Amino acid sequence: MIINIDSRGVSARTIFKIAHDFTPVSISPDTAKTIAASYSCLQEHAASGQAIYGVSTGLGAAVDTVMKVRTGDDQHLIPRARAVGVGRIATEVEARAMIATRLSRVCVGHSGMSYAVAAALAGMLNHRIVPRVPMLGSVGEADLAPMAHIAEVLTGRGTVIRADGSLTDGRTAFLEAGLELPKFGVKDGLALVSSNSAALGLAALAIADVQRVFAAQVAAVALSYEGFRASIAPLAPAATALRPAPYQGTIAESLLSLLEGGNLMEPKAQRRLQDPLSLRCVSSVFGAVQSTICHARDAVALELATSDDNPAINTALDLVLPNGNFDPTHVALSFDTMALALARLAAMTGERIMKMMSAEMSDLPRFMAPDVGGSNGFATVQKTVSALVATIGQQAMPMPFAAIPVADRVEDYASLLMPGVEKFSAIVENLRYLVGIELMVAAQAVDLRTGITLGQGTAAIQQAVRALVAPLTQDRAASPDIVALAEAIQQQRLGPILTELEEQLS
Repeated sequence: MIINIDSRGVSARTIFKIAHDFTPVSISPDTAKTIAASYSCLQEHAASGQAIYGVSTGLGAAVDTVMKVRTGDDQHLIPRARAVGVGRIATEVEARAMIATRLSRVCVGHSGMSYAVAAALAGMLNHRIVPRVPMLGSVGEADLAPMAHIAEVLTGRGTVIRADGSLTDGRTAFLEAGLELPKFGVKDGLALVSSNSAALGLAALAIADVQRVFAAQVAAVALSYEGFRASIAPLAPAATALRPAPYQGTIAESLLSLLEGGNLMEPKAQRRLQDPLSLRCVSSVFGAVQSTICHARDAVALELATSDDNPAINTALDLVLPNGNFDPTHVALSFDTMALALARLAAMTGERIMKMMSAEMSDLPRFMAPDVGGSNGFATVQKTVSALVATIGQQAMPMPFAAIPVADRVEDYASLLMPGVEKFSAIVENLRYLVGIELMVAAQAVDLRTGITLGQGTAAIQQAVRALVAPLTQDRAASPDIVALAEAIQQQRLGPILTELEEQLS
């Protein structure tokens, strides 16, 4: 399979596939013509003596410095001076997502990048040339630092991480792959670095990841309903129709579908008239969370299908357009909102887990401990739950709305998208552990119930959990079980029921 990238851009799922599955990419012939036309238009304007930012002027605070049009080695200086990143190094998946995102946005046709450099980006993906990208250095108004470390490889310099972990430079990496380094045109250095494609690539990965975790969370709740023997009355269509909040009905419908065929659907099957809010208000809270995920997904989709280049090239109007489209505040705000939503989800999840372990609330053995004198059961797991909920809450705090101005105070605002997405990805990772714990605890609650028949969906979920984690019949370390379930969520190894659920909720 080859992913053909054209002028419509690609979806977050496609970025995820390119990054994770190493699927080859190609630039469609029509898109190659579009890229070439954009570059030709820029060349003509540059040759006319027009002042063009970064082409015939300096960059940043040096915009008032007139320069001759730069190509080749002169364009190499642009990424070289901006390769200033520090901190942890991007994984291969993250680096591939950044490269794929930049290529996708170039293919939209407004960057003024030469086709040779665009094709070289595709070559890096297809031959698994992995640049060493330090992740700290972007303030979210074009990811200059991380993108410069990628661009440096295309100049023959920079650092590439080989498959065996050894390091080499860009020239050697291209030679080993049987590729030629591209010659830079009049804007290639700027076009490679002046883009939010690093943060947006990570955002695309995060959207795909959170959708997967959220589907698993819905499945875990359905299993918790079974284990707790909770009332399904709040999920009834007549109840959710009274106040049709965003996605509330969708969540309720998904839960009822998973429970269908089980005796929890029968009249008076529940143990209580009204359950704790962490169970009773699931459709409302989860619907609100799904709304934020969809909003962030749409914000990322918009960016992937459009250009953030400054200046941008409009061949139809024969214009070189200075603009501020490199500002991704709408994406940054959507991720901050989504982070706050996941913190609420985490708090609710923690409470459900605690309620199932409470003998008074669930009518099950305290901490679901085995019937052996002095057994601990899942008692100490409560501390992990508490730590995860507290950590997620702290990580969910929004990014600052102000940052130190740079470039002689010309760049006096920053979206801070890059650190915001990084922070959000950490939340998703912690939430994945929390969902794994809920699956583990709910499955144990189901095993401790007698005389119940699970729904078709929840039975499949219970079976998937039990294929990875054995029932707790005597005290053992829970950490391996939690990690196994979290990894299964990440790798989509909890069966087709979870894949179908993810499709429904996406």
